[in-house]
Amino acid sequence: MRSAYSVETVRAAERALMARLPEGALMQRAAAGLSAACAELLGRVYGSRVVLLIGSGDNGGDALYAGARLARRGAGVTAVLLSPERAHPQGLAALRRAGGVSVAPGAAGDAIGRADLVVDGIVGIGGKGGLRPDAERLVEAALRTRAAVVAVDLPSGVEADSGQVRGAAVRADLTVTFGTYKPGLLVDPAREYAGVVRLVDIGLELPAEPELEALQHADVARLLPRPAAESDKYRRGVVGVAAGSGRYPGAAVLAVSGALRGGAGAVRYVGPAAEAVIARFPETLVSDRGPAKAGRVQAWVTGPGAGDDAATVAEVLAAEVPVLLDADGLRLADRDAVRGRGAPTLMTPHAGEAAALLGVAREEVEGARLAAVRELAAVYRATVLLKGSTTLVADAAGGAVRVNATGTPWLATAGSGDVLSGLGGSLLAAGLSALDAGSVAAYLHGLAGRFAAQGAPAGAHDVAECVPEAWRDVRD
Repeated sequence: MRSAYSVETVRAAERALMARLPEGALMQRAAAGLSAACAELLGRVYGSRVVLLIGSGDNGGDALYAGARLARRGAGVTAVLLSPERAHPQGLAALRRAGGVSVAPGAAGDAIGRADLVVDGIVGIGGKGGLRPDAERLVEAALRTRAAVVAVDLPSGVEADSGQVRGAAVRADLTVTFGTYKPGLLVDPAREYAGVVRLVDIGLELPAEPELEALQHADVARLLPRPAAESDKYRRGVVGVAAGSGRYPGAAVLAVSGALRGGAGAVRYVGPAAEAVIARFPETLVSDRGPAKAGRVQAWVTGPGAGDDAATVAEVLAAEVPVLLDADGLRLADRDAVRGRGAPTLMTPHAGEAAALLGVAREEVEGARLAAVRELAAVYRATVLLKGSTTLVADAAGGAVRVNATGTPWLATAGSGDVLSGLGGSLLAAGLSALDAGSVAAYLHGLAGRFAAQGAPAGAHDVAECVPEAWRDVRD
């Protein structure tokens, strides 16, 4: 599990640790990890050319001390001081003793142009807003070269807690972060600025519950439902799918495929696309009597391709089993009906649907995804899976938000979300909580998308067919 903590929590942990350590020891730990990562990236330190972009405060101090270590190993190190009077004095002195030099921004052009490595020590984790013009010019110059860019703790210009990018920011090849991940390193749009993220343990003692957590293979493997010797279709979970319409019969087929490939013991289908569903999946149990009379289910999926069938969505929401609400169902569902449900509800909007539910512009959701998913979960008293390049899952009860980054741009295809809905429904029916079902479904769906595409176009049907492969990959 990767855990991310807020700036406030990290700073409190740092203060507590510094009170027990000799002065400067914590910064030296960070600098040692940073210099080791830079050396690994360079490959050969002796004779390499390193430029440090230095702002004020401890972030710049980490970079200066790391630069001093590289200089002692034979690198030519130049520190560009954006605020010379506010540069970390001890770090700057250490760099100079090691043979490094410092220059003003106006004299940095040649050094940046010849650099093998540029270290971003401009702004720390408390930074707000984009880069200032003088810093932006230096960063643009660095990005025009062939030098690798390493960010210290967090790329300058991105916001640590929210993952927002409000202006110009550093695009790093590698981010070396200290003590713990910060939310902005795991959540888009900031995540794409971080490059590869390397965590350096500096000994922080952090609370049990983080702000954000990202499941890894082992975490997902522990959550995967597995049939026992005495399992039958009901013990494995029966999913009801109320989806599709005369205009969108394929949505029903894809949702059913996701449920079946996701391990459901059986799928009951209700809706006008029964003929298309049976033609593709003859094992499906179909009914024309509506959700309430379709037969026993352990969870419902409703909304994909539903068109304007608000009555069916309302009937599903009245059921006393977990419900996954997607696509048209998000638009058709009554907010109070969702809020008043006694059983769990998992909502799965993309950014546009989330924006409509919140009454804001899509760009506002895309720029502040973490805030948006938390707000939706609170407003609807439901677990919300916000789809995107990094999928976020926020629980109705609050707590850590789950983030998933297994997705691929190849999943941006019609019907992919319908497959995810069926997959999530199968996990709900198997007994997983809404938070776990959403998290595991997103993880498997992302892996399936990667396997289906393998660098080439793939449709939603291909993604569904690759869900078992994703399951095996996690399990094995």
